[in-house]
Amino acid sequence: MTVRDIIKEPIEAHNLLSKDEIDDYVGELLMKVGMYPEYAQRYPHEFSGGQRQRIAIARSISVSPRLIICDEPTSALDVSVQSQIINLLQELRDEIKMSYIFISHNLDVVHHMSDKIMVMYLGNVVETARAKELFDYPAHPYTKALMASIPNWDPQRKEAPEHQA
Repeated sequence: MTVRDIIKEPIEAHNLLSKDEIDDYVGELLMKVGMYPEYAQRYPHEFSGGQRQRIAIARSISVSPRLIICDEPTSALDVSVQSQIINLLQELRDEIKMSYIFISHNLDVVHHMSDKIMVMYLGNVVETARAKELFDYPAHPYTKALMASIPNWDPQRKEAPEHQA
């Protein structure tokens, strides 16, 4: 399938636009996620991982959802592309007025994206808190272990949570 076909599939499934309007809308969606409308004629294997993620985002917002579930949306991307995708998701969230359920093992990304965080261990919720509270005062040992695994690249950053009073 071409990028056009991938993005238009949910639009057609929900009968949102006429056939004459779809191509223009696909072009608008591609521009909204930072890609050229001409890319609609290409195939996914012709794109980088970050570009493919942008195509997936264009497809997911094509039906104007109120909620999107993002399951490890940046896990296979390098750090600079992760940042671009996270920024794009935040811009779209604010512009479209939607919410995300953001699933990730990368707590830096989770903290950056989330108002409230739920930590799961072995399929069970072990801790729930507002993002700042969870990072400042993690309670569960698994949460503390996850926090300790975050690389500390910033010399101004606080000590690991288990060292806090």
